[in-house]
Amino acid sequence: MLYHLTTYLYDTIDALSFLRLFQYLSFRAICSALTAFVITLLFGERLIRLLYVNHIRDNPRSYDILSTASKAGTPVMGGLLIILAIFTSTILWCDLLNRFTGIFFLALICFTVFGAVDDYKKVKHKDNDRGLSQKTKLLCQAGYGLVLGIIFLTPDISPVKVEIASQLYIPFLKVSIVDLGWWYLPFIVFVVVSITNAVNFADGLDGLTVVPVAFTIGVYGVFAYVIGNAIHSNYLQFFYLPGSGELTVVCAAIFGACLGFLWYNAYPAQVFMGDIGAMTLGGIVSTMAVLLKQEFLFLIVGGIFVVEAFSVLIQEKIGINWLGKRIFYRAPIHHGLQYSGLAETKVVIRFWIIAGILALIGLSTLKIR
Repeated sequence: MLYHLTTYLYDTIDALSFLRLFQYLSFRAICSALTAFVITLLFGERLIRLLYVNHIRDNPRSYDILSTASKAGTPVMGGLLIILAIFTSTILWCDLLNRFTGIFFLALICFTVFGAVDDYKKVKHKDNDRGLSQKTKLLCQAGYGLVLGIIFLTPDISPVKVEIASQLYIPFLKVSIVDLGWWYLPFIVFVVVSITNAVNFADGLDGLTVVPVAFTIGVYGVFAYVIGNAIHSNYLQFFYLPGSGELTVVCAAIFGACLGFLWYNAYPAQVFMGDIGAMTLGGIVSTMAVLLKQEFLFLIVGGIFVVEAFSVLIQEKIGINWLGKRIFYRAPIHHGLQYSGLAETKVVIRFWIIAGILALIGLSTLKIR
């Protein structure tokens, strides 16, 4: 809203020429991040109290020798705070008529609903295993991915030019490796489902998820700025996506909201994000990867989530289903590391360090091409 208001005032009143500042993506991105961060601080305590009073609390699973008693009763569905901050900040600072922004809001709404229903069922039954079934979650995620793919590949409504919409790009290479055509549709579905669940798997320890997400989305924000700028994209030999720069402001809002949520979610957590937070963040990250055509970049910057997902896949499919025994002490891998004797805080902070290094490697792909 502020973007449209300041644009109107700047165009109509000469004395308000200083409002031209609001046209700059860099300025709006900084304001967006700060706004989201401040909103989490202003409403965090109130939301936590509201969740606690209404008995929206966690009922953690038992992990044998890993005690979860200290976490029992902690308010859950704290992801509402992240969503509130992101939504408010993007409404204030983004170009709401931009197609990329519109698709982002579609992702935000869809995954908020999916996560809210899942958390509601868990809280209602006071059992973390009584949420949406795995099949239902996959169907919801795949359904969204299908809609996103159709929008992305339909010329009249796609925010991306037809000639590059179905091109597949990988880091470190200047040109696409293949044009998938309409086979790009199932690829988008796969990306959405994979990334969403990978982020969701990582949500198991205090503060573990938000920092890697912040690093990941920060890198995507830089890519959005480059790809959405004709001069920068040409200099760094990227394809140019007009309008995609607006996603820089969106990514900044997500970054600020994640840092703000960490204020309350750091060990010992005052609130858990729940599936409404983890699934929404995963859905948004996957949408960013598709919109910026940087799906394979996630293998680098989201390496923490990739390892978490593979640890679950190996444990369940190869270990339990095929071999009839566990390969790891526990999956996802963060619980396996706890079993090996590492303290929760040490596991989390080491994952943060690795996520930061992976983010730097991801940024290096801007130049190493």
